[in-house]
Amino acid sequence: MTTTGSTNAASTAAPASAPAPAATARELGLAHYAARGVLEYVLARHGATFAQQIALRAAINADAPQTPDELVAQVQGSLKADPAGIRAVLDELLAKELLVADGEHLRPTEAGRELFAAVAAETAPISARVWGGIPAEDLAAAGRVLALVTERADAELAALTA
Repeated sequence: MTTTGSTNAASTAAPASAPAPAATARELGLAHYAARGVLEYVLARHGATFAQQIALRAAINADAPQTPDELVAQVQGSLKADPAGIRAVLDELLAKELLVADGEHLRPTEAGRELFAAVAAETAPISARVWGGIPAEDLAAAGRVLALVTERADAELAALTA
């Protein structure tokens, strides 16, 4: 068989009835890192890191100003990172004037809010392309699976660190 340099898309596409691969830890991890890679690329263009974005989001989305300990606890819940490392991230945000100390609380500055908004605006169309067209029932099933995996992994981590 010889090739002519052009490909018939219909002959190379997977059959529509092919079963989807089962979600495994590897598949879930690959999806996480693919999405995180996009976010980290955008963050790098703004001079920020993933951990900084998570900490800044926690400060911005809080109902009230948070103490450093409260922010560390929130970020640790998301990243499962060492509290000392999270404190270093808060120090970085303070040094960049994205957070400011207000008595015993930390609050986002206008620059911090602008950075967060800029990253959100830049990633929104990408997220729409990534998530667009996925049927609602598939998203609901994925949400249930991810919530269960998170719950179980959190319990395993708690047991390991007890």
